[in-house]
Amino acid sequence: MGSQSVKPTVGLVLFGLAAVVSACSGPAGASQAPPPTRAGTIAPAATPSATPGSPSGAPRTLATDLDVPWDLAVLPDGSALVTLRDAAEVVRVVPGTAPQVVARIDEVRPEGEGGLLGIALSPEFAADHLVYLYFTAAQDNRVVRYRYLDGSLQQAETIFTDIPKASNHNGGRLRFGPDGLLYLGTGDAGNASAAQDRDALGGKILRIGPDGSIPADNPFSSPVYSLGHRNVQGLGWDGRGRLFASEFGQNALDEVNRIEPGGNYGWPIAEGPDDDPETVDPLLTWPTSEASPSGIAVEADGTVFLAALRGERLWRAEPSGESLAEPTVALDGLGRLRAVELVGDELWILTNNTARGTPRPGDDRLVAVPLASLAG
Repeated sequence: MGSQSVKPTVGLVLFGLAAVVSACSGPAGASQAPPPTRAGTIAPAATPSATPGSPSGAPRTLATDLDVPWDLAVLPDGSALVTLRDAAEVVRVVPGTAPQVVARIDEVRPEGEGGLLGIALSPEFAADHLVYLYFTAAQDNRVVRYRYLDGSLQQAETIFTDIPKASNHNGGRLRFGPDGLLYLGTGDAGNASAAQDRDALGGKILRIGPDGSIPADNPFSSPVYSLGHRNVQGLGWDGRGRLFASEFGQNALDEVNRIEPGGNYGWPIAEGPDDDPETVDPLLTWPTSEASPSGIAVEADGTVFLAALRGERLWRAEPSGESLAEPTVALDGLGRLRAVELVGDELWILTNNTARGTPRPGDDRLVAVPLASLAG
């Protein structure tokens, strides 16, 4: 597959967010006796300027004052569970009320880029109430599942362990695929050579059953689904069931890849495309100054939205044959972006200015943006 580098910003949508207003408390419960409420408020947002030729649409600020948020999962009732990396807390966001703590995870050991990271709901959540968390523990990164009952996370069950940890490159995203299996993006934990080792869990995309078992059709008869990754941060599928992943580069190029079972994506042999027939070239690359990609959201037609940390913008890339067209900037003005999720006809976006950015009043935020306002 060929690759394509991103050109400077085009198609900007500028955000102006209104001042924070007070908010009332909402219902919640919590496991492990957390405090009843974490600071958080709801504020209205000003209408952004739209890309020329696209419909205007006002964003909605769903929550503010989130402390280093990392990931979100939307519940059937329209509320969201958000992980707070350094506080090791899961909060529930109900638009119009202050976020409520539903769990504090005592096993989490935040350090550097590690802590409480990814969250995913079981595909059968309505029946089994299972919530999956990826977090950094004392000796490793691991996946633990809980039951969301009576407004709190209960009945912890560790299903997968021994993912290497470090102060950086911990990966952390987990998502259920259309096949009902759980995919994990891991980092190389600072050991680049491990990314090429099929027997190592670092620098991989892993695929496991909902109970942590190894699917019989995995390519290497192990949890490893693909290898040669530096630090996978985003996972998403299009309507054809194709898996896309975003990945941090080192000094030159960040990537979006389309993942095939058993594929080798080059790290540390290459950063970006190369001429090695044994490795798979990325669909897209960015200079690290323009991306440092985190979460992605993929529409059914294969359009990819990518949340950029250092790049401080939301990128949009439309399908072009079997590849992706040159991306455009769908949105900026919010600072660092950590996660993006498709929710109905909106994108829900988590900012990330309380970690390495420059926080503004009300940061960090969960914001909803109409998809129509981001159309190319």
